[in-house]
Amino acid sequence: MTDETPILRISDLEHAYGSIDVLDGVSLDIDAGEVTAIIGPNGSGKTTLIRGIVGLHEPTSGTVEYTGPETTRPIGYLQQRPAFRPGETVEQTLSFYASLVGETDADVADRLEQVGLSAASDRDVDALSGGMTRLVGIAQATIGSPPVVVLDEPASGLDPGMSVRIFEVAAELADAGTAVLLTSHDLSLVERTADHVALLDAGEIAESGPPEAIRETVGADSLLSAFEDAITGDAGTVTVRGEP
Repeated sequence: MTDETPILRISDLEHAYGSIDVLDGVSLDIDAGEVTAIIGPNGSGKTTLIRGIVGLHEPTSGTVEYTGPETTRPIGYLQQRPAFRPGETVEQTLSFYASLVGETDADVADRLEQVGLSAASDRDVDALSGGMTRLVGIAQATIGSPPVVVLDEPASGLDPGMSVRIFEVAAELADAGTAVLLTSHDLSLVERTADHVALLDAGEIAESGPPEAIRETVGADSLLSAFEDAITGDAGTVTVRGEP
């Protein structure tokens, strides 16, 4: 962690769907140049938290404060299931999005090179594999060079090799100075890649810190074991607040 002001500060975030409290006072700092991973069981509030951070809905209370440089696009976002306009190539898809945020085709070429898809620029988006679709989604999320990039389950359902590639891209973005915030159930890749991990359970942060610090805190030899100890407890059950 650095001594500088976090580029994104989430403070006491709460969110309720009717009578169901999904987030209960979540606070988290996101630093530039780091990969921050939010992990937790299904129903723990991860998607609600991500949607609140990127501005897709208003929290019941609390704040999300961006403190980075002025830019037309402070936060880039990859949703769990990216969808693109049918019948277009990868390059056309990204060029259309670049035009919406005031960027040029040069930025599109840079983004494709960054995720390793330069050779697939002429491929129809409808013919992409699941992994390539996620990589195009990351390219889209990084158009305009937003200082913060949020990736919601970027490796979900992918084969191990492509999952590794997705996390490599996330690490490369962080190495270039971008603040990367992601959610994932692949705890081995999170442990290898993340600088900071927040364990979310029943809408609250159960543990937060570098992976090695979390392991030490709960006396575990892996992040998976730490997850099991901190989240499920001895009963092997998980308390959730109703959010899938």
